[in-house]
Amino acid sequence: MQKTHIVTFINAPREKVWDIMLSDATYRQWTAAFQEGSHFNGTWEEGTKMLFLGPSPVDGTEGGMVSMVKANRKHEFVSLETVAVYGEGKEDSESDMAKVWIGGTESYTFTDKEGGTELTVDVDIPEDYKEDMEASWKKGLAKLKEIAEAAA
Repeated sequence: MQKTHIVTFINAPREKVWDIMLSDATYRQWTAAFQEGSHFNGTWEEGTKMLFLGPSPVDGTEGGMVSMVKANRKHEFVSLETVAVYGEGKEDSESDMAKVWIGGTESYTFTDKEGGTELTVDVDIPEDYKEDMEASWKKGLAKLKEIAEAAA
């Protein structure tokens, strides 16, 4: 895994950025940069399991990642750890593909800065996916910024 660190300034209050990033309807909008139809099942409460899903480009079935919310300090910080991949209606922690992703972390830090929010994303990405995932993160965060600033 390779750690990727991305910092984005959003001209909107921290609470607004948090709500837009983590609310179902707007989450679907900004994460379309990764895959159209991306969504989550679960809550962002510390200690809970989240499913991050999207349709397979091959057959349209849902697939994605299973993560545990390791930390949640409202309007400040969220951290997730991948515990399995998801496909064919079940969690998989045994396959070679699962082993590539398991243990990876993803953290979002929201900091007040210059009347807006500095959003820092730290994410572990397997080396083979690094270039594509970094490009998707940058595109997704640009969309998040657009949505949050329009709503502010």
